[in-house]
Amino acid sequence: MSYGDISYGLQKQVSVMSMNLSAKLDDLQRGDRHLETTVALCEIRTQLQELTKSVESCQTEVSEVKRDMVAIKHELDTVQQVKEEIEELREYVDRLEEHTHRRKLRLLEQGLTFFLTYAIFAAVLGMLQFGYNTGVINAPEVNIENFMKDVYKDRYGEDISEEFIQQLYSVAVSIFAIGGMLGGFSGGWMANRFGRKGGLLLNNVLGISGACLMGFTKMSHSYEMLFLGRFIIGVNCGLNTSLVPMYISEIAPLNLRGGLGTVNQLAVTVGLLLSQVLGIEQILGTNDGWPVLLGLAICPAILQLLLLPICPESPRYLLITKQWEEEARKALRRLRASNQVEEDIEEMRAEERAQQSESSISTIELICSPTLRAPLIIGIVMQLSQQFSGINAVFYYSTSLFMSSGLTEESAKFATIGIGAIMVVMTLVSIPLMDRTGRRTLHLYGLDSGARLLILQ
Repeated sequence: MSYGDISYGLQKQVSVMSMNLSAKLDDLQRGDRHLETTVALCEIRTQLQELTKSVESCQTEVSEVKRDMVAIKHELDTVQQVKEEIEELREYVDRLEEHTHRRKLRLLEQGLTFFLTYAIFAAVLGMLQFGYNTGVINAPEVNIENFMKDVYKDRYGEDISEEFIQQLYSVAVSIFAIGGMLGGFSGGWMANRFGRKGGLLLNNVLGISGACLMGFTKMSHSYEMLFLGRFIIGVNCGLNTSLVPMYISEIAPLNLRGGLGTVNQLAVTVGLLLSQVLGIEQILGTNDGWPVLLGLAICPAILQLLLLPICPESPRYLLITKQWEEEARKALRRLRASNQVEEDIEEMRAEERAQQSESSISTIELICSPTLRAPLIIGIVMQLSQQFSGINAVFYYSTSLFMSSGLTEESAKFATIGIGAIMVVMTLVSIPLMDRTGRRTLHLYGLDSGARLLILQ
């Protein structure tokens, strides 16, 4: 009810009361009896009392309306204030988006510098080590088996069975993967404990130790030393698969991270091809040369030990893990060849805030989470599709597979080199294709090609 309605009602009641009083007074003037006068006065008194109550009620209602109007005005002021704050917030968000857009453009303008290229080359030697030791055991299979036969006969005075020699060679092959699994599990801990660069430098101690054990296997006349060397170099390569991609992705500019991620796979395939080329009979694929072939794994480790100390530690590790902002700035200035590193610092700070806002979950929670189940299954199937493609059998046994199909030993080794060359070429081809066709499309195309070949066989 508005203030005007209340006033109008009050006026109406007063008018009615006035008319009633006037009528009563007229009756009194015309009448001449005392009783009627008394009755009329009582009625007038009653009418006045009712009028007084009506006036008081109207005053109460008017007071309530005034209070309501004050409250409404206060609420309107609050709404106006909130509206102004929303406008200020919108302007701030617009400025922040513009600033973020400019920062991203500046980050995307960053390119390869000489020192960044040098750091990437020094780090990627670890993946070259992985590829080399994956393929190096393939070509000299017959030579290694002959060595194991000689050692067994010298020890026990009898010839070893073909079945047992195959088992011993299988141990030499598979123990590398066991060591790699152990090293892969330890990579995260080592990266946080010693740093990305520090972890790579310490890991080379394992690389040198494993290479020396394999290189002196024939001299020591012990195939157990070959097993131990393969296991240690496997741990070394497992750590490299964690530390090298981590280091490269953290020192690379934002616009180069995707492309530089393929450098790891390129180094692996180059290492595979190198080990296959050196394993032919004309170079080191002989009964006297195979220990040198395996011992050459020391070269990437020593070369990395010489080159990597000059490189800076990962800026992300320095800033987020160690909270050494000034050291992170120095590292970025060296890698970017520029003093303008604030965009990189802000990007890492934003990443740190995002990580802190995310809740950590255990492995059991990851497996049981309905939200994460689909990404988990996709990741597992992606890895299984790679492992079950049979590529590992090709890495380790392609020479013997070609020989069993009718090729000579020399031709089988050259066929293996052909596989390695195709892998290097396809890795180079996939780098520009990934951004054009997408990762999923390329992966499905590779799986489809493999399935068609199996059907044809």
